[in-house]
Amino acid sequence: MVAISPMGYTNEEVVASDALISIDDVQRALNRSRASVYRYTNTDPRNLNPPFNARKLNPEYRSDQKEALLFHPNEVARFARDVLRIKEVTVEVLNSPYSATQQLLSTILEELRDIRVLLAESSSNSTTDLNSRRDLKRNVA
Repeated sequence: MVAISPMGYTNEEVVASDALISIDDVQRALNRSRASVYRYTNTDPRNLNPPFNARKLNPEYRSDQKEALLFHPNEVARFARDVLRIKEVTVEVLNSPYSATQQLLSTILEELRDIRVLLAESSSNSTTDLNSRRDLKRNVA
């Protein structure tokens, strides 16, 4: 989830993130109507991904006309600052709730740590065994 302060812009802080925001989030962030956000957006019915336009709000790359328009938070901040002349913009990226994927990755990480500990223990034991065997051979000879 991404939150962009609509009215109380306190400082110029743009957080780089891979999280993309929807047209509804842009509407709330800019405190504009849905129709005006669509007017600001750089779209063309004949061209799925038009070239960058500094006077428009540029959506992310789409592979299909039916895909929803998504925007990078930095692009929304740039548009608010440069085009709408909003002096100070705050873009805040909120953490998403703990998902099944994150849980699976945490479990895998824990297992890898256990394997690493076991390998470290076995390598130290094998080194000790080799040293004791060398000592036995020296004593016998």
